[in-house]
Amino acid sequence: MSDLQAPLRPKRKKIWVDYFVHFRWIIVIFVVLPISFTLYFLTYLGDVRSESKSFKQRQEEHNENVKKVIKRLKERNPSRDGLVCTARKPWIAVGMRNVDYKRARHFEVDLSAFRNILDIDKERMIARCEPLVNMGQISRVSVPMNLALAVVAELDDLTVGGLINGYGIEGSSHIYGLFSDTVVAYEIILADGRLVRATKDNEYSDLFYAIPWSQGTLGLLVAAEIKLIPIKEYMKLTYKPVVGNLKDLAQGYLDSFAPRDGDQDNPEKVPDFVETMIYNPTEAVCMTGRYASKEEAKKKGNVINSVGWWYKPWFYQHAQTALKKGEFVEYIPTREYYHRHTRCLYWEGKLILPFADQWWFRFLFGWLMPPKVSLLKATQGEAIRNYYHEMHVIQDMLVPLYKVGDALEWVHHEMEVYPIWLCPHRLYKLPVKTMIYPEPGFELHRRQGDTHYAQMYTDVGVYYAPGPVLRGEQFDGAEAVRRMENWLIENHGFQPQYAVSELTEKNFWRMFDAGLYEHCRKKYGAVGTFMSVYYKCKKGKKTEKEVQEAEQAQLETPYAEAD
Repeated sequence: MSDLQAPLRPKRKKIWVDYFVHFRWIIVIFVVLPISFTLYFLTYLGDVRSESKSFKQRQEEHNENVKKVIKRLKERNPSRDGLVCTARKPWIAVGMRNVDYKRARHFEVDLSAFRNILDIDKERMIARCEPLVNMGQISRVSVPMNLALAVVAELDDLTVGGLINGYGIEGSSHIYGLFSDTVVAYEIILADGRLVRATKDNEYSDLFYAIPWSQGTLGLLVAAEIKLIPIKEYMKLTYKPVVGNLKDLAQGYLDSFAPRDGDQDNPEKVPDFVETMIYNPTEAVCMTGRYASKEEAKKKGNVINSVGWWYKPWFYQHAQTALKKGEFVEYIPTREYYHRHTRCLYWEGKLILPFADQWWFRFLFGWLMPPKVSLLKATQGEAIRNYYHEMHVIQDMLVPLYKVGDALEWVHHEMEVYPIWLCPHRLYKLPVKTMIYPEPGFELHRRQGDTHYAQMYTDVGVYYAPGPVLRGEQFDGAEAVRRMENWLIENHGFQPQYAVSELTEKNFWRMFDAGLYEHCRKKYGAVGTFMSVYYKCKKGKKTEKEVQEAEQAQLETPYAEAD
């Protein structure tokens, strides 16, 4: 593996921010954790209060809130007021990019009341939710009914609106696609105040396909109808260690869920859930899950592991034990499995609180975990935020399945970040070309994991401090992200927009397709009302003049660089 040797880098001189970050755990323990726990508890009480209301009452409140939003939009004077955005504070977003667009003059619309589950329709197998409903809230309601969203993103705080307008994935995405692929209808308030319902086969079908990844720049999402699936009480999870070079680990991951005979739609051969964690360049653990009944789980000899208890080992560390003891199987309560990465924020918790994975901390204080990401952002300040952008990586690389080995080698050479999370997802061939789309002609190659209607992709999750930073060496985070983005463009990959991005506008539209998005921006009056998706995601401050000039250019000419 000599070709995978990371480059030698000179030592980096420490500055005051290094010491502040090193001892930041003091603020986290005495400030962030207590406030987080209080907020979690108050949110839970609000959810319980919402659930105590009838669906009819919730719908009536929803209708009134929609009227307020429409009224507020109609109060805007385009010549005097700034572009429309939500009233949510910038630090509340779970994503890591700077939300600097709100520093320019803008016209705020308050959507904070839209946090109710409006209906659970067992006949249609649909959950109708407002955009601020989060994954913990919906799973708490649906799982006792033996129902769940087809794709339940792992972290409790992730919201329906964020997962639709941005990006959402889970271990079931190799069957159902991304979170937005499971939505059957969107209720959107357009720039002119009209409330419309967009589906794939009504008059707003173009809008339906354009909304995912648009970051709320086509209209204001006020409700979504999302596919439900029947589930069982437990997840039967198999942990299988894989040893070898990075290409071997990638192949072991492919073989864990993608039959080599191409029978990808056969439930006997394809598990319900899949994920793999790469712990170092030579070791990984592949996990595959299948729903199991309570009766099966409680049979004599079966091991039940309630991973949701606060004192339990963090999930990624528990899975790592398979490298020593070999393949094993256990049964995890389904809801606890869904949110297995919440308590430790995957493995980011180890950086935030270096001793929080120790048995004594888990037992005494584990019930306070996790810290709210929004509070971590609110307490870090400008210098710390910039430090994390340079010395820390939180990125997802969406790559074709057959290129996972290449992606792993690239990450090792350029970033040396471990563990790495692998999660597959289908990228469907749709009747229109959306912002993200499969490789042209993929179905002709019959590659492992692909079908005639969808190409299999993988989220290569890169979350942690890079190896050079941990060794005290120089590391240019911005340049590493630029190289990553160029690699993705060259390999038909995509970068979720919650992350810090260094893309120029030209490269942004080389990575994503602008055609349908810009068509809907103009058709539905979003230009001049909502900021464009590039400028909303662009790193750094957005001046009002810069945004207005970009919007005016969109009004005057179509985007010339669209692929």
